[in-house]
Amino acid sequence: MKVILLAGGFGTRISEESVYKPKPMLEIGGKPILWHIMKCYSHYGFNDFIICAGYKQHMIKEWFADYFLHNSDITFDFTHGRNDMVVHNQHCEPWKVTVVDTGLNTMTGGRIKRVQPYVGNEPFMVTYGDGVCDVNIQELLKFHQAHGKLATLTAVTLEQTKGVLDIGGDNAVKSFREKSHSDGAPINAGYMVFQPEFFDYIDGDATVLEREPLERLVAKGQLMSYVYKGFWQCMDTKREMDLLDNMLQQGKAPWKVWQD
Repeated sequence: MKVILLAGGFGTRISEESVYKPKPMLEIGGKPILWHIMKCYSHYGFNDFIICAGYKQHMIKEWFADYFLHNSDITFDFTHGRNDMVVHNQHCEPWKVTVVDTGLNTMTGGRIKRVQPYVGNEPFMVTYGDGVCDVNIQELLKFHQAHGKLATLTAVTLEQTKGVLDIGGDNAVKSFREKSHSDGAPINAGYMVFQPEFFDYIDGDATVLEREPLERLVAKGQLMSYVYKGFWQCMDTKREMDLLDNMLQQGKAPWKVWQD
């Protein structure tokens, strides 16, 4: 199953760092937060990624272009007048990474729509490129497959100002409202699963995922929440970036479910 990563925004709330590189490429412990997210999915067996890039998208492509080189032991042999390269040991994950320039000003829903040709007619996952979580992806997928609806999102309860959810006793999402005052209600943490029919709910580049598409799913009773009480943290600000970095340095990073 393919995993779509939304990594094209300007990152204006952390502009002191994102002025130099895309927010998903800002580093925690020497590796981009995007890499941390991918490592979580990979831990559960999901290794086929589609990155929706936009702002400074060339930096994402260049990072992955060099990734194999930087994680391998290599001999460069120029003795025969050629640049012969011998790879002795490589330490890369078994990833397939498709980086797509989905436009500079395209909205989140529009970015997903643009990568439809790379997904095909099969279920897929989506998450944001600026938040880490220790959710069990396999359990999330089992929940999605069991309820038979078109979409599942992971809901966490934090005092934040994200997309606020009203969840019924059957875990069906009854209403969805974007960013309002903090009230401790469940919020959309990303880590979503969709059936391929979801593409029909996205009109074009101007479509915001968190508005019309999800609201239409709610109206049709097709959006379910995977209520998760574990760790989740976004990286909207420099303070949150430093928080995550400090947690990793202290060996207290719940999202690090993989072994070194």
